[in-house]
Amino acid sequence: MVEARLKTEIWVQAAVRRANLDGGIVTVVAKGDPTSGSVLVKVNRFADGCEVLAETRDPDGARAWYRGTGAVPVDEPTADAYIERARRRDPDLWVIEVEDRDGHLPFAGKILST
Repeated sequence: MVEARLKTEIWVQAAVRRANLDGGIVTVVAKGDPTSGSVLVKVNRFADGCEVLAETRDPDGARAWYRGTGAVPVDEPTADAYIERARRRDPDLWVIEVEDRDGHLPFAGKILST
């Protein structure tokens, strides 16, 4: 039996709202499929670089993330190039950007080791 999942558009709106209420800065960079599009999160830590988290599922089916750009932060042009390649392959992809020097994420979900 397939478990019902929250629509991507609603999940993204909630993440943005939660971040804004906490004083964070989260921007929707690209909208994808409102129902079932996957999500990429660009975490901009400014001088400390960027990382791109790609949505996946853990063995229990819960939302999780993996570091698409690797374990070490990259410069912003490298992160943007990764996102551009991913969007060319999957136009249904959502992209959100989190600006936080400490890399705090305004949503739940474990980050899987790379």
